[in-house]
Amino acid sequence: MNNPLPAGTPAPDFSLPSTPTRRISLEEFRGQPVVLAFYPADWSPVCGGQLALYSTLRPEFDRFGAQVLGISVDGPWSHAAFAEARNLRLSLLSDFEPKGEVARRYGAYNERAGTSARALFVIDRDGIIRWSYLSPDEVNPGADGILEALESMSQPEAVGARSPA
Repeated sequence: MNNPLPAGTPAPDFSLPSTPTRRISLEEFRGQPVVLAFYPADWSPVCGGQLALYSTLRPEFDRFGAQVLGISVDGPWSHAAFAEARNLRLSLLSDFEPKGEVARRYGAYNERAGTSARALFVIDRDGIIRWSYLSPDEVNPGADGILEALESMSQPEAVGARSPA
């Protein structure tokens, strides 16, 4: 298992299928925060619970102007059926071919399982990773860390604050 890219790292750009006929690139969201939620597989109970939570919390993410993107190695047809069955209100992207290429670039690929690891990234308006977290595959990481990162990014710089020397 790789280590996820740390805070302060420029987020690698990508373009992945969101449906069989449409692709989404990270660059499309420049100027707004983005949450990347890499997850092992559609239809697994933990993944379903995690993504349903993020879908339910959509108003909170909207409050920060943040776009949430789920990414796994499943294909776009599987994503479409999974999103419909779970009533998910977020984009699911297919890192299918070449398998796990984007997950590998983010340090979020599980070689042994051949799936994305369960990893989270919060990216700021300028395309810099501000928070990352790798969770065990069998644990739903929840949303507290994501919301805390988005909250801290939304705080204005303190007046008179100095940059570290």
